[in-house]
Amino acid sequence: MPSDPGANSSTPVEQSVRIPIEGAALHGDLHVPAGARGLIIFAHGSGSGRHSPRNRYVARVLQGHAFGTLLLDLLTVHEEQTESPAGELRFNIGLLAERLLHATAWARESQFTSVLPIGYFGASTGSAAALVAAARQPENIRAIVSRGGRPDLAGPYLTFVKAPTLLIVGGDDPTVIRLNEEAMLHMVEETKLEIIPGATHLFEEPGTLEKVAELATNWFVQHMTTLAHREAKSAHP
Repeated sequence: MPSDPGANSSTPVEQSVRIPIEGAALHGDLHVPAGARGLIIFAHGSGSGRHSPRNRYVARVLQGHAFGTLLLDLLTVHEEQTESPAGELRFNIGLLAERLLHATAWARESQFTSVLPIGYFGASTGSAAALVAAARQPENIRAIVSRGGRPDLAGPYLTFVKAPTLLIVGGDDPTVIRLNEEAMLHMVEETKLEIIPGATHLFEEPGTLEKVAELATNWFVQHMTTLAHREAKSAHP
């Protein structure tokens, strides 16, 4: 692999990355297919990380549609090892959102992803972190997808989310459906709720995770690449 193929080049990139934060680093897996048309940063939920088989499956589907993906751990190795059973850090939405913003800033500076439009894919509490991060830097995030998420935990930040947001919930997850419906009442930009029949919270039922990946891919294609294409045309009339 050349040392500097450049963002959006014909050379694919697949590597482990370390994203510096104060006194430590976050670990992630970056995959940028040749000719990538966007980068999706994954915000994992409580009790999960970059090795989540569900999110890695969605990431592979997105890669097949020319999206780069960054799966990362929002907690450091030390924090993972010392986290209490109560999970204070995993449910600290402000901390997780701050880490996600660090990852976004890193992607904006990386030679492999600097020119790519960015979207967020959040799961469980990671969805709330994605929404808070997007609200804090609305100019940086083009679209958001939440899988079995807790957008309600984003609280007052919901009103300030500018990115089109897709909320995907299992049909057999009534509490989370209600929480998503309540969160939508506070969101002023384009927001859509998709309920997948027969799916529980983890989308373990046959065919349900495939539906999540299909919905997410369609959402990102619609809301990220169209805008990027218009901008490219305006820059090169």
